[in-house]
Amino acid sequence: MPRQARLDSPGTLHHVIIRGIEGKEIVDDEQDRKDFVSRLGKLAKETQTSIYAWALMTNHAHILLSSGPQGLANFMRRFMTGYAVGYNLRHRRYGHLFHNRYKSMVCDGDSYFTELLRYIHLNPLRAKLVGDLSGLESYPYCGHGVILGRVSYDWQDRDYVLSWFGRREGEARSAYRRFVKEGVALGRRPELVGGGLGRSLGGWSEVISLRRPGCSGASRCADTGQRGFCGADS
Repeated sequence: MPRQARLDSPGTLHHVIIRGIEGKEIVDDEQDRKDFVSRLGKLAKETQTSIYAWALMTNHAHILLSSGPQGLANFMRRFMTGYAVGYNLRHRRYGHLFHNRYKSMVCDGDSYFTELLRYIHLNPLRAKLVGDLSGLESYPYCGHGVILGRVSYDWQDRDYVLSWFGRREGEARSAYRRFVKEGVALGRRPELVGGGLGRSLGGWSEVISLRRPGCSGASRCADTGQRGFCGADS
């Protein structure tokens, strides 16, 4: 186990997938969805976990994050246990809610970061939880609208995401919107949830933390030490 602890180092980029046990739903109604999102955001801020993309579906969820000082395992244990206990109490049920722990793929290349952003944020559209891209922009259970400024969650690191698409916020939002639109025609992409990104937990892959040129760490500028646009005009 020391090897696992060492590899689960702060700043490591993970694509996390949570699934309901036996494919069953993990949210039943709006209150469940709000509780899921509220717990995710509160714990992300508390543990200094940077969340870049996420999508809550009916029987699973995707999260793209950089682990905080306490590591991924601690973050996910607290989040999943807290949510499951609350869900079971509210719905008067017993037993496991989630399938195993979770699946986590360590992402080891810059190109995967933007591809995963797009893949994760298009999940509600592919599953027909929203009717079109316009609906996706205002959908409150996915990080896409946060990036575009249509939905407000202060715990999601939208500045870092936008810094990949432009030096000014307006141009970055436009470029991001175009990039996501271009991904609709690509359909489902199994290579983004399998071995193309890294081996899943239970065998940890070798960690190569995401490092954007000119930045130290997943969300801080090497020159200023601040989150957001590296050297960019606001």
